[in-house]
Amino acid sequence: QVQLVESGGGLVQPGGSLRLSCAASGSIFSNSFMGWYRQAPGKQRERVASINSYGRTNYADFVKGRFTISRDNAENTVYLQMNSLKPEDTAVYYCRAIAVEYDYWGQGTQVTVSS
Repeated sequence: QVQLVESGGGLVQPGGSLRLSCAASGSIFSNSFMGWYRQAPGKQRERVASINSYGRTNYADFVKGRFTISRDNAENTVYLQMNSLKPEDTAVYYCRAIAVEYDYWGQGTQVTVSS
């Protein structure tokens, strides 16, 4: 059974930083396309950033220059470094692992940006 476990969320003031982590169990990680998504109350889930198995990254326009996705295949972990956080970044953040054979989601971690 594959599990994705996110951590690192919390309450932060505008302009602050957080680093989210997603640890993957099982043997899927190194071959997976990994993504971070978020869902704010009353809104649809949206893609934030992604990274393929070769380390190529892609970002949504609304986080470019502020967020950085990275992965450590030895630790089976993907990270999302979030800087210059804004109140509109408030959401539940989800990790996703995708390949031809599977599509797994984590349980999510809450990020709240508020003064």
